[in-house]
Amino acid sequence: MGRALSEAQMNEGTPEFDGFRVLVTGASSGIGAAIAVGFGLRGAIVGCHFNANEEGVVATVAAIHKGGGDAVSLQADLSSRGAGTRVVEAAAAALGGLDVLVNNAGDMRERKPLADVDDDDLDRMVDLNVRPVVAACRAAIPLLAPGRGSIINVTSISARSGASAGGNLYAAAKSFVAGYTRGLARELAPQRIRVNAIAPGVIDTPLHARRTDPALFARLKDSIPLGRVGLAEDCAGAALYLASPALAGFVTGQTIDVNGGQWIG
Repeated sequence: MGRALSEAQMNEGTPEFDGFRVLVTGASSGIGAAIAVGFGLRGAIVGCHFNANEEGVVATVAAIHKGGGDAVSLQADLSSRGAGTRVVEAAAAALGGLDVLVNNAGDMRERKPLADVDDDDLDRMVDLNVRPVVAACRAAIPLLAPGRGSIINVTSISARSGASAGGNLYAAAKSFVAGYTRGLARELAPQRIRVNAIAPGVIDTPLHARRTDPALFARLKDSIPLGRVGLAEDCAGAALYLASPALAGFVTGQTIDVNGGQWIG
């Protein structure tokens, strides 16, 4: 699923982010990989976090290097307590500081009716989709410079609309991320550190390949007014915009919906 960047696309970079140090969690595939490559081709040095998909992160770093950018890979199991803090610290050490944090890593784990969810299911969902976001933000704040530093959290259309069958626990976790984003934006505004979010809709990524039945995926596609599912690259532009002090310097506490018109609120 997804698509590779073409040679022409890889040469479309601009120096917008020259000198920026960017950490993208979950950068070994899908949306995270597309965002990392987008920053790397525009002058940033990128910390590309991964957990188990080493082959994927090698491809992400290679795409950045091929386009003339610079990147390093950083391994961490973010579901482990304290890993969100450690990966930010490791990124700052490897990159020489930090200007932009993109909290993208997350997973639905499995589709399960809420009536069947037990305490272990809840713990696993929170440990992967909630705790690392809070920990990474907390660790990043002292590193971010006023007017330049920003945080971008990846939430989901399901945080607004509710999930498709069996995905409600994931939707609730992403709703936490959306609310946390707004609250943190208010707290950090006096420091001129911006905090925003992206809410992808139905994006053709490995998450759906693992967790969504093809028949359900087809029905979701049919519900999208633009007539197609999204691509990971469709989300990268939103992240680049939100990170840019020149383009989005007066934007904080906002969520950009990238969903082809499936949710218009």
